[in-house]
Amino acid sequence: MTFGPTWNNLLENVEELPSDATLVTPLSRKAFHVTDVQEYRVLIEYRDDDETIPLQHDQFETLYQRIRDSRGEFELDRLPPDAEPYATVLSLHPRFEVDDREGTLRESETPTGSPLVEAKEDTDDAVQQREEPDVDVYADALLLIDALERHDIPTLEDVETPALVNLYTLLSDVQRNSNELRKDIRSILLDRLHHDQPVSGQFGSVQRTSRTNRSLKDEDMVLNALEAAGIDREQVTSVDRDKVDDALDVTELSESDVYEVEESEYVRKADVDEEEKETRLQGLKDRLAETDGEEATELREEIEELEGRIDELTEFRSGRSFHESTSSG
Repeated sequence: MTFGPTWNNLLENVEELPSDATLVTPLSRKAFHVTDVQEYRVLIEYRDDDETIPLQHDQFETLYQRIRDSRGEFELDRLPPDAEPYATVLSLHPRFEVDDREGTLRESETPTGSPLVEAKEDTDDAVQQREEPDVDVYADALLLIDALERHDIPTLEDVETPALVNLYTLLSDVQRNSNELRKDIRSILLDRLHHDQPVSGQFGSVQRTSRTNRSLKDEDMVLNALEAAGIDREQVTSVDRDKVDDALDVTELSESDVYEVEESEYVRKADVDEEEKETRLQGLKDRLAETDGEEATELREEIEELEGRIDELTEFRSGRSFHESTSSG
């Protein structure tokens, strides 16, 4: 198949992008947007950079051919320097997709959407506003990240006491709230997972498994069962769990004869993709560093306001100063 029909289809899809659509490169996660679509090239600009960069038809065709030569799957780390935007734009074609987990650009028979388009078109009435997730852990995590960036954590002994108090408070809040959220997510996942079938996400995978909890039955019932099996009562007086287990090893009694056995379902973390997490975290840092304008100002104001609340809650104040402040109010 020649590249001509693919190129024309690609241009049609690029032209259909919202005017404010933000695209990101697949490896470095650098943000850019398309400024113009021409017959033999696509013009782009990186965020906060006025330089226009042309993406040429011939280079797209070369990338297309490399995908075909590698049996429909091209490893993204083989891209030449500064060629990442070609992969992003090509993924706008319905027959090409970027697999973030595998780090590949591949041809697919099933039409797919590109995961590298991050922004949606603004409405005519108002610019879409940034919304915070409505979960308690979000604000605590945001503050914790900010605090961790401002202190040299590897040398905790050198960190001042008020800063350590703030960190401890935030860590405690994040742990509590994240555990509550984790339980809610676990309940939903239990209905969606099957035994021995791990399900993968971007950062890792989980699987459904079972846990058996044992508790001894009534003491007389246990002792009678053991005596009937030829075990002297004195050997297990006080029904010590270890002694009961030893007795089970030398008799034909089953666990259910002396234990209340209860089985429960739970979700266990099966794997963590540390490399993917590091890549994503670096991308978030780069995007935060590039953020500017009204959105960045609002974000900083939110951080300062939340930080002020934490400082007020954790600062050390004498009883007199507290009394004076309440009296003046």
